Amino acid sequence: MTAVTPFASRQPVTGDPLDPGFGVYVHWPFCAAKCPYCDFNSHVRHQPVDQDRFVAAFLAEMETMRRLTGPRTVTSIFMGGGTPSLMQPSTVDAILSGISRHWHMPDGIEITMEANPSSVEAERFRGYRAAGVNRVSLGVQALNDRDLRFLGRLHDVEDALKAIRLAREIFPRMSFDLIYARPNQTVAEWDAELKQAVSYAVDHLSLYQLTIEEGTPFYGLHKAGKLVVPDGEQSAILYEATQEITAREGMPAYEVSNHARPGAESRHNLTYWRYGDYVGIGPGAHGRLSAGDAKIATATERHPETWLGRVEAEGHGVVDREVLALSEQADELLLMGLRLTEGVDLARWQALAGRGPDPDREQFLIDHGFIERLGNSRLRCTPAGMLILDAVVADLAC
Repeated sequence: MTAVTPFASRQPVTGDPLDPGFGVYVHWPFCAAKCPYCDFNSHVRHQPVDQDRFVAAFLAEMETMRRLTGPRTVTSIFMGGGTPSLMQPSTVDAILSGISRHWHMPDGIEITMEANPSSVEAERFRGYRAAGVNRVSLGVQALNDRDLRFLGRLHDVEDALKAIRLAREIFPRMSFDLIYARPNQTVAEWDAELKQAVSYAVDHLSLYQLTIEEGTPFYGLHKAGKLVVPDGEQSAILYEATQEITAREGMPAYEVSNHARPGAESRHNLTYWRYGDYVGIGPGAHGRLSAGDAKIATATERHPETWLGRVEAEGHGVVDREVLALSEQADELLLMGLRLTEGVDLARWQALAGRGPDPDREQFLIDHGFIERLGNSRLRCTPAGMLILDAVVADLAC
């Protein structure tokens, strides 16, 4: 691996604030433990991971992806997982150096790493910062020890607050996640916890409702009646309280589950929601790449060691590569863009779909207070529409 060397001092990149951009996503698939609610592509290994070997594979897959994308300017990088903070700083440095060799990486771009409080060490955090990481996203998930145990987390509140303080000290930007709509959670309890979270946050919070995903331990418990989560009405009440509290505290929603002080929105996630291009590197990573009028969807092998073997044999781990029809692109643009409070660019949607919204369906949704026009250029969900987002998207896509 390469030695840890700092990138140049980074200043914010200017440009069109609605430009979708071009992102690079790197998936580190390993965790210290599997959380009972998690259906992400994460894997526990009881022997040390050969990080040198995985770095070589990441770099090889980058080379293949560079041939697909051609020369591009990167606007953001995101290292997700799994638990990327289990990587050595030298591993992170090697990955970022590889990206800078394959694509143009200007000063000032957002470089985010996910981290779990249980894997946080001050020296390691400083090593990530020296390698170029300028934003960290912490998987806190709850601010009481009872619910942290219920969620299967390896940290307690003391660990979480220590990690938050350390992240605030070392990184220019920091976000953390919380999960709400937990069993027996009241609005008053969530109100107090969320106010506490806002007081710790620098500029960004990700707030997700607990969902029961098939194939997880929680799914089996829920199906057996041993795990009861808030019903639809209570979940809606908790969602509305979340919007009210964060807006009042100066961190309004800019996406269904993401809240930020103005100007501190996640640049990388905006690339997804604005339907920009992004490369997915690593086990189970997905990508969307433009080729003329076409959009290519890529997905890599999910199992880490199988992915590793494929890359070493073929130069990449891509197992699915699909050219999306314009109608499919239009549907994806709508699905992603309506998650944002800024809404969807109508001209872009119409160019892909070959039509505008059905006038009767649009008027019905407007009359019932679920969507609204922003002038003639954009369409967005209202707060009421966000509560039934999937239904709104399905209605408009017909």
